[in-house]
Amino acid sequence: MPPKTLTVTDSHTGKRLDLFIQHHEAYSSRNRIQTLIKDGLALVNGKPEKPGYRVRVGDTVTLELPERKVREVLPENIPLHVIFEDDHMVVLNKPPGLVVHPAPGNYTGTLVNALLFHYGSLPSSGKVNAEGAGSDRERAGIVHRLDKDTSGVMVVARTEQALKALTRQFKDRVVQKKYIALVAGTIKKGSGTIDTAIGRHVKERKKISVHTASPREAVSLFKVKERFKQTTLVEVEIKTGRTHQIRVHMAHLGYPVLGDRVYGGAKAAKIGGLSFGRQMLHAESLSLLHPVTGTPLTFIAPPPPDMQDTIDLLRSGA
Repeated sequence: MPPKTLTVTDSHTGKRLDLFIQHHEAYSSRNRIQTLIKDGLALVNGKPEKPGYRVRVGDTVTLELPERKVREVLPENIPLHVIFEDDHMVVLNKPPGLVVHPAPGNYTGTLVNALLFHYGSLPSSGKVNAEGAGSDRERAGIVHRLDKDTSGVMVVARTEQALKALTRQFKDRVVQKKYIALVAGTIKKGSGTIDTAIGRHVKERKKISVHTASPREAVSLFKVKERFKQTTLVEVEIKTGRTHQIRVHMAHLGYPVLGDRVYGGAKAAKIGGLSFGRQMLHAESLSLLHPVTGTPLTFIAPPPPDMQDTIDLLRSGA
């Protein structure tokens, strides 16, 4: 991997060298960055410095990231809940707790491992993962993704033609994506639009936030479906597909998704006598055009048992 050059600007002057690098390499741990600095793989103006060195405007940081060893992704007999399939694509209801594609430290038990077992070779976008490692098998057929603890409808391409067509539909915002979420608090307004740009948090680089130095357009439409004691069931349609978009947008409004400890904290962890092991967010429907015939299709998946049980308890007044 060729060296990367970073130049310090006014907004970063006085920051520790390790934190400055982590700002630009969000997926690298601070320990790893400190090791790179100590090994002479991160130089300031061509010279080695300590991790605590305070960078100054105009400093040039040269960073060499050793290439990570690519691990083979193997097929695994993991059950899939198939909603629809033909020779071109497969539509699934992803359960909560299932990671979509492999990454360092998590190369087994993913949706991709399951897809390789059930469908064999699948086309790839050819992209590598955020850690700079990857192979075509790691992204087999994946067009879009859901968070590990988010359940619901996903479409996977089975041919190169389908992959290109579906990718184009997502890029051109042809695909309609609707979610349901249980959020903390009672939303009085019946519906609304959240048009607030989001991006990597200015300090906590593994989190997404409205407080960002690299804002990207993000639009979510919400509609109240039911109100309960201290919580609301909402339908959210996303017009853009940003990472953690619904979770960040609802938390920004003051109504974090229940169970979302990352963006909701203690407010989202427990309501009344109910506690949550994951965020109560489900991709309920996906509408698109068939990648070959162009036929309009809509796929719907009911919420998983844990979320449906929670809704039923809330309806009973729990």
